[in-house]
Amino acid sequence: MIEETLAAIVPPDEAAIRDARDRQARLTKPPGSLGALEELSVRLAGLAGTCPPPIPAPAAVAIFAADHGVHARGVSPWPQEVTAQMVANFLAGGAVVNAFAAQAGATVTVVDVGVAADLPAAPGLQNRKIARGTADLSAGPAMTAEQAREALEAGIEVARGLVADGARCLITGDMGIANTTASAALIAAYTGRPAEQVTGLGTGIDPATHARKIEIVRDALARLPETAGPLEILAQVGGLEHAALAGFILGGAAQRVPVILDGVIAGAAALAAAALAPGVVGACVAGHRSAEPGHAAALAHLGLDPLVDLGLRLGEGTGALLALPLVQSAVRVLHDVATFDSAGVTGKDGES
Repeated sequence: MIEETLAAIVPPDEAAIRDARDRQARLTKPPGSLGALEELSVRLAGLAGTCPPPIPAPAAVAIFAADHGVHARGVSPWPQEVTAQMVANFLAGGAVVNAFAAQAGATVTVVDVGVAADLPAAPGLQNRKIARGTADLSAGPAMTAEQAREALEAGIEVARGLVADGARCLITGDMGIANTTASAALIAAYTGRPAEQVTGLGTGIDPATHARKIEIVRDALARLPETAGPLEILAQVGGLEHAALAGFILGGAAQRVPVILDGVIAGAAALAAAALAPGVVGACVAGHRSAEPGHAAALAHLGLDPLVDLGLRLGEGTGALLALPLVQSAVRVLHDVATFDSAGVTGKDGES
């Protein structure tokens, strides 16, 4: 499934890109006046292979949930059972992601790929548990290679299922206490940045805990073989939700559906996906810039500019959901705005 998905990721369609740029130049507005939204509409035309591209609606959020063995090292002030408790909160509709999704008209699906507790069946929950959390990345590999592949495949399957059900825009979500530690390790490994540049405060830690977190990330990176490939890096220092999110992003790209990335966990997962298939970046939209320092490093490496920068650091898919109306509006312009000639409006050069 992974190889099939990678093979389906194609370069942007250059003819559709040219058509979108040409249409943007003829719309009843000064060229460039919509700023980043113009370039976004062009990118999405290239992804879809047609101009105008389909409106990215309806949208679907997938929240991948998993626990982390490194939590035992005291990298988070939150107890591990909060992961399962927040999954219950998502399913009950009581989290910020639920409020934002309702506002944006998006569905929310929760996917258990590695929660340490057994979760009861519930509407909106997909049970794709691969393990009851990862091993402690500070002591050895977080996952086996097979577990990483299984998580990738789970993410691909979720993306395929949501698109088959009608979703035309996918949104990344995550839940996992201590997952910013694994995110920092992944970002450092894929970008070559030092641990201290990409390791942040997560859900709120004191200076001593932050220093320990940096040291844990540094030690984990030191154990990585110099010849480690993308999948080995993911297995060594990543989380089950990171691997599943990477598969989710790959799955969206293979179906030429835009994927709006959330914060630092999604950024780390996108780095893994791009390491496996560089062309996947053509399907990615950076919804926002997280307050976590590693997220800026990930976006810079991917060459993506965030649409929203509000100092958010919640996760769940919340920042990506705030960007959804912007993504939809960028495409709506290509569909609905008249050209100078069709509207009979005189252009800048004096011609209609």
